[in-house]
Parts: sequence; C-alpha cells; structure tokens
Amino acid sequence: MTQVETVLSPLLKIRKLHKSYGGNEVLKGISLDIHEGEVVSIIGASGSGKSTFLRCLNLMETPTSGFMDFERFAFDYEEGARRQPTPQQLCELRSRIGMVFQSYHLWPHMTVLENVIEAPIRVRRMPRRQAVAEAEALLERIGLCEKRHAYPSKLSGGQQQRVAIVRALAMAPKVMLFDEVTSALDPELVGEVLALMGSLAADGMTMLVVTHEMAFARDVGTRTLFFDGGVIAEDGPPAEIIGAPRSERLRQFLRRVLHEPAGLGQPA
Repeated sequence: MTQVETVLSPLLKIRKLHKSYGGNEVLKGISLDIHEGEVVSIIGASGSGKSTFLRCLNLMETPTSGFMDFERFAFDYEEGARRQPTPQQLCELRSRIGMVFQSYHLWPHMTVLENVIEAPIRVRRMPRRQAVAEAEALLERIGLCEKRHAYPSKLSGGQQQRVAIVRALAMAPKVMLFDEVTSALDPELVGEVLALMGSLAADGMTMLVVTHEMAFARDVGTRTLFFDGGVIAEDGPPAEIIGAPRSERLRQFLRRVLHEPAGLGQPA
C-alpha cells in the first residue's frame, strides 16, 4: 500500500447499516466513510435516526444488518454472518470509540476524579498513580482540577458535561461521538462545552456530533450530514449544507432551527 493510499483510507467505514425496532425501521441503509481528523456534524429533525446511528457505531445498539470496519475490527451483521463482536472486542471497541450523551451519566457516588479514573484502571489496566496523573492533567486542561474531589451534585450542568467528556477522553479514544451534549444545558453554559469540543477538533480528534448548534456545525465542523427519515439526505461541506441547502426539506429544517425567513437557501 502506498503512502497516499494509507492517508486516504477511511478510519471508519459503514455500509448498508439498518436498524429496526420491531416493525419500525429507524436506519434505512446508511453507508458512510469517516476519515481521521474529520469533524462531522449530524443534523436533522427528532426521530430522523441521528442518535440511533451514533449508538450503533459504538454498538450500544446492535445493528439489524450492515457492515462496519474500524481499525482492526470488522463486523458484519447480515443474517448468518460470522463476523460479530465477542464481549472482549465489544469492550475494546467502546474504549476506542468514546461517547458522550445529552445526560451526563456521571456516577453520583464517585468524586470527579474517581469518575475519570474508573475506566482506565478497570478496562485499560492502568496503574492507579498513572490514571490519577493523566486525569488531573485532563481536568487541568478544562479548568476543573480544583473540583477533582467534588461530587457531581456540586457541579453545574456545564461542568458535569465537561467532566463527562474528559471521562471519555481518559480512555484515549480514536473517535469521539457526541449526542446532543448541549441540549440539556442552560444557554449560558453551552459555550463552555462547545469551546472544549472546539479545542478537541483543533487538536485533530475525529468527531461525530449530533447537534442543533448550527454555528458549531458551520464554524468547527469539516462536514455536515443531514439525516431525514433514516437516510443521509444531504452530505457535504458545512458552507454548502447549511449555507446553500439543495432540498426544500433541508431548507424547512434550517428555517425552524435558525428562525430565518422563508427565503433561506434560495437565490436572492
């Protein structure tokens, strides 16, 4: 393989991904390549399949069918397929594809520091002293090292969400998934979380971000996907998808989100 081919090879490859709950097909054959360093913003109305898609990527949800290739993992969910993850592979995959949710999911009975070091010690078998040192360095980066012995209930929502992001980062993931991580925050706290995500993007972290924060998608994202009815209806650079949407369906969605006049995306 040549050096150019190595650079262009996708970090994450998804083919014909389907997910159904009973008779409700939520994902209808998603195919996508994600390259290292991409910041992919995923937009769309509630129920369009965005969150389900993220949960399938780190296998919190098992796809009904489809294929996924990530690093040394290759899983095939077609009927009768043999390449499905073992429990050990599942644990390792989730440590390599970190995920942060709308709800912080911090353990309330553990301090901030204990929340951050738990998985590196238990899953990565990291010595406690090393785990603490790395956790404190991460907390220092986000300005919360002085809160390391506090319990989550003593933190603001924005602080809890930043700790949740740091907890995922402590596993040294290759990809980070963010599922509407600012939607439960008071407006004045949103900026501090987006600033942390922006700094991760600047450091080259590969990220998939389900969001309604169009300014983040436009200014930080390198690519935008518009989900509609369980499919990727539009895929392209943020300036094109957000600034010059092709479909009326996307124009309607953006008018709702941005509160813009009806001429959004139309020629002047």
